[in-house]
Amino acid sequence: MNYTESEIMEYIEEEDAKFIRLAFRDAHGVQKNISIMPSEIHKAFKDGIPINAKAIEGFETYKDANLYLKPDPDTMAFLPWRPDTGRVLRMFCDVCTEDGIPFESDSRNILREAVKKSDEKGIEFKFGSEMEFYLFKTDDEGAPTEEPYDNAGYMDIAPLDRGENIRREICLTIEEMGLTPERSHHERGPGQNEIDFHYGRPLKAADQITTFKMVVSTVADRNGLYADFSPVPISDMPGNGYHINIFARDKDGEDVVKYAAAGIIEKIKDITIFLNPTDASYTRFGTSTAPDKVNWSSNGGSELMSIDSAQGKTRAELRSPDAFSNPYIAYALLIHAGLYGIEKKLSLPEEMDPNRGLLPKTKAEAIEYAKNSDFVKEILPESIINSYLK
Repeated sequence: MNYTESEIMEYIEEEDAKFIRLAFRDAHGVQKNISIMPSEIHKAFKDGIPINAKAIEGFETYKDANLYLKPDPDTMAFLPWRPDTGRVLRMFCDVCTEDGIPFESDSRNILREAVKKSDEKGIEFKFGSEMEFYLFKTDDEGAPTEEPYDNAGYMDIAPLDRGENIRREICLTIEEMGLTPERSHHERGPGQNEIDFHYGRPLKAADQITTFKMVVSTVADRNGLYADFSPVPISDMPGNGYHINIFARDKDGEDVVKYAAAGIIEKIKDITIFLNPTDASYTRFGTSTAPDKVNWSSNGGSELMSIDSAQGKTRAELRSPDAFSNPYIAYALLIHAGLYGIEKKLSLPEEMDPNRGLLPKTKAEAIEYAKNSDFVKEILPESIINSYLK
């Protein structure tokens, strides 16, 4: 929806909203927020609401003490689990300096700049997502245990699949917030689930993933469970992936996904630390169906990238990322790598080429690739890079 400030102020009054939650992300995509009263909403739109920059991961090196949150009215949504009276409204914010200039280390701004570049070159990118998570039981004090919610397997049904109602509640909650999930099912691991989303423009797709993770964690908690998005929740079971589906067309409507995919394959080692930022990310590689080689196929197995065409559309699915990545940074890097492949009209390597090598085997190895990458340095500000490389 495209809301104006006056429409939002009217909506706040009509719907009896008592709190407005202004949400933003740190360098690693962890959602933060500050709540304001309705009387402060005009100030938020006009001047922004100050936050302590020194206390936010990736923002610490900013020269001044404060940065400012300016809400994006297009992202307005009510939190369905809050009371109907005294409702809570949420909007994602852009992080700005005191004079209103977008802050260079705000990952939402980094993605917006990447979209601006692709638009200038006449290329439209869209992203879809397939995100996995485990559900664990909690103890009497609400702390997560190591016991999965069920022992079902891939696409099993109730009563083996005990997560069916949880996924249903998640999907319905997300719909109440104006988003549209595509599919949901039980995954391979015990207590493991997956919910997928349709393609969307990059900024909306990243906002959607941020909302999704918040909803999953909230719904799980309300049902006495803990949602675990980590790469390897159980050491001998399948890990959690964040598969990213990529769509790209040029200004003439021509499909340029294969060029983009070739660019991503060429740059994948440079950007892996941003797609897989934890030590456990590299434990996941090469297990179950998680990739560990720099390859692609049209069959859809355990390769880095699956590329197929159906109904006149080509889909590239990148299968290495995990949910601990920042979707704004991930999509920005994929856009730039895709543009690199499109501009150079790169050809895909041989399918399942054994000579393309392996993905980084450790976080330290991934850091070295990024540290020596001019490609990364041209896209991300130094403060963001240092936050991942330290």
